[in-house]
Amino acid sequence: QVTLIESGGGLVQAGGSLKLSCTASGRTSRLHGLGWFRQAPGKDREFVAAAAKGEGLPSYGDSVKGRFAISKDNTSNMVYLQMNNLEPEDTAVYYCAAQYGRVFVPRAPYVNYWGPGTQVTVSS
Repeated sequence: QVTLIESGGGLVQAGGSLKLSCTASGRTSRLHGLGWFRQAPGKDREFVAAAAKGEGLPSYGDSVKGRFAISKDNTSNMVYLQMNNLEPEDTAVYYCAAQYGRVFVPRAPYVNYWGPGTQVTVSS
C-alpha cells in the first residue's frame, strides 16, 4: 500500500507561480515513478507531468510544457511541481499519482495510487 499526500495549492493571479509537493509513504520501492494529473470541473482527468524512476527524463502534458517543471527527491520520496506563468485554464484539482511498471503511462486508468488532491485556482 502507498499513501500520497499533496500540499501547496491555493489561489494565484494569472502569470503567477505556485509549487506543489507530494510525499509518498508506504511500500514505495516497487513504484516506477510519481507524477501529477489535474481535473477541472466537467473535464476528464488530465496528465500534467511525471518524474521517472532513476535517471530517466521527466515527461509533460502538451498544455504545460515550458511552464511547469517536475522534480523529485528520492531520499525523502517526494516529488514537486513548479508551476510558472499560470493561466486561468490551469485551474483544477491537482492529484499526485503513483504507478508500478517499467514506464510511467500518462493516462489515469494506469495509475495505481492517487492522493486526495489539492485545489489550484488561477484568477484572471
